[in-house]
Amino acid sequence: MPPARHEFSPALPEPQAKRERRKEARPGELLDAALALFVEKGFAATRVEEVAARAGVSKGTLFLYFASKEELFKAVVRESIAGRIKAWNEEFEVFEGDTPAMLRYCMKVWWERVGATKASGITKLMMSEARNFPELAAFYQQEVVQPGQVLLRRILQRGVDRGEFAPMDTNYAAYSMLAPIMFLSLWKHSLGACVPDGQQLDPVKFIATQTEILLHGMCVRQEKK
Repeated sequence: MPPARHEFSPALPEPQAKRERRKEARPGELLDAALALFVEKGFAATRVEEVAARAGVSKGTLFLYFASKEELFKAVVRESIAGRIKAWNEEFEVFEGDTPAMLRYCMKVWWERVGATKASGITKLMMSEARNFPELAAFYQQEVVQPGQVLLRRILQRGVDRGEFAPMDTNYAAYSMLAPIMFLSLWKHSLGACVPDGQQLDPVKFIATQTEILLHGMCVRQEKK
């Protein structure tokens, strides 16, 4: 909601406190509004005026917090995706289970924390608009792609080192983990609209199935005689 137009007397502290809390909340509200609009319309088609209006503030207020639409987008990515990678790395350090369990956990929590949220639409946005905005593509690569791939390679290398996974090129194997994640993002925000309701994917079942295929393959294991 926009701020009230009438002025409160300094002698009335309670309304003043409410106004201060509203001001402090604005960056988060702007990020929420920007994420929704970027996912709905794409980066190029989203105007800062629309973001401000959805957040209930003026365009001038938006520019108090973010110098440009590009900076607003970067803040959205850091808040909704990039910032989570640090937390996942910290969980990696203290994970006590075996590596297959870690891989299952990694895929599951990606869906819960990113895939099931509007933030998963950022993946589709970057696929469609990255070449038109090279600066944003470079930012996304640095903040999301590279750290994410490093984390996936660490998980895979852990399995190799512990004798739980066969020797592999972890650089390429990491893409095998990324592929179902990227597909599901595209399905949710684009491809799924082309499929009848009765044939829609169950995301949780899809992630679980893809994870088991990654871990065990599709061929029946024949015992050696």
